[in-house]
Amino acid sequence: MTHHVGEDIRYLRKSREMTLQQLAAAVGRSLGWLSQVERGQTTPSVRDLGLIAERLGVTISFFFRSSSRAPEERGLILRAADRMPIGSSATGLVEELLSPTLAGSFEMVKSTFAPGASSGTPRRPAGAREDGGVLISGRLTLILDGREFALAPGDSFQFAGADYGWRNEGTEPAVAIWIIAPPVY
Repeated sequence: MTHHVGEDIRYLRKSREMTLQQLAAAVGRSLGWLSQVERGQTTPSVRDLGLIAERLGVTISFFFRSSSRAPEERGLILRAADRMPIGSSATGLVEELLSPTLAGSFEMVKSTFAPGASSGTPRRPAGAREDGGVLISGRLTLILDGREFALAPGDSFQFAGADYGWRNEGTEPAVAIWIIAPPVY
């Protein structure tokens, strides 16, 4: 296991506005142990990593992306074959983390919106956050503070501190590359 696992745990925990103490208690481990895991000084067992993943809302395989790649690539390059879906087609939105690490000031996500799917009532994400992106294919309605914007392939967007939602009223999936700062996955 690499130092990046600990960094990913720390960034995921912080993005979910959890303290070390809260996550340690949720997985039945000490604060000191979790701190050492996040700093890469100790390696969690598969069981512990599974509990951490569950509490942070990711699969355990999330932490092993790119583990088979050359050490000099880890944290710098994320190969297409190593990307893992986040979310479920049942929700109408499947995302893939494109960023090789969560340690940067932003993350890149590929979002695929199913035909007929909607986010529901627009809402503001927790914490201070800025979003931007570009629609690659399909059609998507982006809802920002009650205003609706019809996006076509090649259209880009950027916003911060807005209630937002989306709708795919088309008959084909809409695919967007999304940039989020700070990272939330």
